[in-house]
Amino acid sequence: MSQRINKARQRKRRSFTYLWIFGLAVLIFLLIYFEQIALLYILATFGVTVLLVIVALADLGRGELSAETSPQIPEPSIRPPKTRK
Repeated sequence: MSQRINKARQRKRRSFTYLWIFGLAVLIFLLIYFEQIALLYILATFGVTVLLVIVALADLGRGELSAETSPQIPEPSIRPPKTRK
């Protein structure tokens, strides 16, 4: 039963994502159609800034975990050079 609930949640999230994509596409089309390029430029700049902040915060959050869980590299064993007899 939990698989059915999980699939329903995934379907709901996917449809919500498609709704956002469609809504933003209509908004961009309308801004271009009504020649509101300055507003479109401001929204694009804001969107890129938000994306960069999200990426920066995600990297900082994972940086501490990856340093703690990095595998230890064994030290190479040093053998003395072979001598000829």
